[in-house]
Amino acid sequence: MEKVVFTNGCFDLIHPGHVDLLRRARELGTKLIVGINSDASVRGIKGPKRPLMGENERAAVLLGIRYVDDVVVFDESTPERLIREIAPDVLVKGGDWKPDEIVGSDFVLQYGGEVHSLPLLGDYSSTAIAEKFSNDTDGSVSASTPHDTATKSLEEHLSTFQELLTANTESIRRCAALIVEALRNGGKVLICGNGGSAADAQHIAAEFVGRYETERRSLPAIALTTDTSALTAISNDYGFDKVFERQVSGLAAPGDVLIAISTSGNSPNINAAVMRAREIGCATIGLTGAGGKKLAGLCDNSVLVPSTRTARIQEAHITIGHIWCEIVDREFAEIVDAN
Repeated sequence: MEKVVFTNGCFDLIHPGHVDLLRRARELGTKLIVGINSDASVRGIKGPKRPLMGENERAAVLLGIRYVDDVVVFDESTPERLIREIAPDVLVKGGDWKPDEIVGSDFVLQYGGEVHSLPLLGDYSSTAIAEKFSNDTDGSVSASTPHDTATKSLEEHLSTFQELLTANTESIRRCAALIVEALRNGGKVLICGNGGSAADAQHIAAEFVGRYETERRSLPAIALTTDTSALTAISNDYGFDKVFERQVSGLAAPGDVLIAISTSGNSPNINAAVMRAREIGCATIGLTGAGGKKLAGLCDNSVLVPSTRTARIQEAHITIGHIWCEIVDREFAEIVDAN
């Protein structure tokens, strides 16, 4: 009897870790189907400079590996639709994804399927390999005089925002469209930020509340959930990684939208909240930095700020929040005027 195994990823630069994962995945069944992100989807998860190989080339390489039986390209940021269509007997991801972070796991488990998070072989990484061949700087500030530090920081700020303008504007618009759609349908906006990003969440929440301080009665309801930096820091230190998940469980409803903020994209608190929001039926938006592919891979739409420096990322997140508020203002101007 056929036993279908499914795994997915970008598979931009195939390395020994990929081959090992595919081998072990295939051993769990009789047929291995690999879902790969389309070129547009990879850009949404890893930024505008990826992928290095197009979707057809990546599919051809995978089909040349003897453990792979079929390859399917998907356009969304997550393979949830594809998983529901295939209904695999076994769902597999690498060990950098916890079982409760694997998109589609709830669906597969419902009908008795298996979900596996397989340990990774070594420290192989497509992103790390790509960076070896990149001439781009990582945005770090070298030791210098205070005057030079100020100049360099401002130059980094301008460079980051220029790249946001040229490469991320469409992502910002797509996320804004999710917010507008939720509000038009009477849904709520929920915002959560982990650690230092809690301050970003509070700032953006205050911006939304301030915008609607006098017009709220004329617009759909808006509920915002944030937490203080101190609380999330304590939660992280003591291993309580369900803070935001519980808030989402208590406040969210189908049709709402969750804005999840994490500069690294690797916060268990944030990722758990996103997974819970998906289960409820909320749209999900990720705000993260250049390395935040995990959070981006869990959300419906994301904006990856093209920087690895926390300061630059947080500056951009607050600005993006302002932009979303301005877009919402314009979209609802007619409703406000009519009332």
